[in-house]
Amino acid sequence: MGRMRRPTMTDVAREVGVTAKTVSRVLNDDGPVAVETRERVMAAVKKLGYQPNLMARNMRVGARDAAIGLIIPEMGNPFFGTVAGGVESAIRSRGLTLIVGSSSETAALEQSLVATFLARRVSALMIVPSATSEHRGLRGERVAGLPIVFLDRPAVGLTADSVVSANREGSRAGVAHLIAHGHRRIGFVGDLPASLYTRRERFQGYRDALDRAGLPFDRSLVETGHDQDAAARATLRLLTLSDPPTALFAANNLASMGAVVALARARRTDVALVGFDDLPLAEVLVGLGEAAQDQPLGLQVNVHGKTVASRVVRARQVFARRETP
Repeated sequence: MGRMRRPTMTDVAREVGVTAKTVSRVLNDDGPVAVETRERVMAAVKKLGYQPNLMARNMRVGARDAAIGLIIPEMGNPFFGTVAGGVESAIRSRGLTLIVGSSSETAALEQSLVATFLARRVSALMIVPSATSEHRGLRGERVAGLPIVFLDRPAVGLTADSVVSANREGSRAGVAHLIAHGHRRIGFVGDLPASLYTRRERFQGYRDALDRAGLPFDRSLVETGHDQDAAARATLRLLTLSDPPTALFAANNLASMGAVVALARARRTDVALVGFDDLPLAEVLVGLGEAAQDQPLGLQVNVHGKTVASRVVRARQVFARRETP
């Protein structure tokens, strides 16, 4: 049996015995229609199960879709999944729908998704920028009043609202915490500084903490591992050094998860670990070293270049957890 055809406005008009334009006037509340005719049209809509094409209607009347467009770099990263879930929870009570697209960390795909969302006339755009993207092309939309918010990483070439972690300060605080507990050889697991804002800031925070403590920077203690498997391999390389680190700083949630896997695999419960970002494996991290203490980090909200709000982020049980103030 073939799939049932969706009823159209023409079907509703035929059912009632009026023109499609009359049906359109009723549904869009656009123009005078007799009360009796209006009631018959609405009864036919219910009977046939007709659903208006809201997207087409919005484009005709110049209205915006009741949806928020969110662009994230990776669907598989738990951090961005948490971001999407948080946004969806926040907008649901306002009758808005969340539409999510992944840029796969590429500027071209990010721009394509932006164009798609703009064509749909979303009510707002939320973007986690890719490593090489720039956003001057959105100036027209900003001037026209479209709300655009950048998450985790600031916009490039555009003055816009942003919600970003205090990456450099948080990393510096996490490493300083390890130093305060007597660690002098601290490994760094994560992405090296590149074009991505968070990569540069977190690595620089690691360097800052070493400099402030008068500790030399040792390139052999830095390993890259953006995803969980690569981070696990990077951690194992650090553990097999002739003079291995006594503590690790993981620069993102996947690096933290990979480090946990590697430490468990190597049965190294003597190595302390502090990670940046929330980590869903909290229960397996308890007791992995002296870093299992509260350490304030930070999250700040920037609007047009000014810090307008902040809240505490803590490294609890060797990972950074967001908490209310």
